[in-house]
Amino acid sequence: MTEATTGACRGGDGRLPATSEQATSELDRVLTVPNIVTTARLACVPVFVWLLFGAHEQTSAAVLLAVLGTTDFVDGFLARRYHQVSTLGKILDPSADRVLVATAVIAVMVHGAVPLWFGLATIAREALVTAAVGILAVAGAERIDVLWVGKAGTFALMVSYPAFLISDGTAGWQLPFHVLAWVSGLAGLALAWVALGAYIRPAHLALDRGRESRYRAAAASRSADRSRVEENLAAGDRPGDGPK
Repeated sequence: MTEATTGACRGGDGRLPATSEQATSELDRVLTVPNIVTTARLACVPVFVWLLFGAHEQTSAAVLLAVLGTTDFVDGFLARRYHQVSTLGKILDPSADRVLVATAVIAVMVHGAVPLWFGLATIAREALVTAAVGILAVAGAERIDVLWVGKAGTFALMVSYPAFLISDGTAGWQLPFHVLAWVSGLAGLALAWVALGAYIRPAHLALDRGRESRYRAAAASRSADRSRVEENLAAGDRPGDGPK
């Protein structure tokens, strides 16, 4: 009976469920493997720019950009697989995605390897997402989890831009990369804009939850203040507390 009860309290992996304090402590972690991977991705962005415009190594820059794009899913996988999800990671990962996409788009556009309209459509979407995130943060909305359709769109775009870059030339071996660039690019751009619309309802709910949280916090603060006032009044009315 005891063993059955203990087993029922365990999770699917046989471990006891974490308390709320433990869960909060885990979310507050900063130095985690996924966060290190994300930080390394950000640190490599200037290296990509230098390879393309400083060293004029078009192929090397394209390869590095492809590696950075494919590692987008590595940090998320590590966080879930090894239970290292953190509040910082939830903010850092999408921020790194936007920095990487914006840098890749602008750099490849300046290099002339991608059509102007395609690059502008990508930048416009990223600008709208960044503006929406800032507005929601100022309005006090809760954080919104990244949707799979948005991650899929970002991944497809991070396949297309290295492919556009490496296919910028007249060699025969570059043709398959050019085809890959257009196939993944159009799919990624479509998914990215669909994701923008898909975030509308979660954003509205996050805004409502943020307002409700602030209201509850304010109510709790007022209740605590009243309790302190009542305790002070009660202490002053105790027998023997008056002047002698």
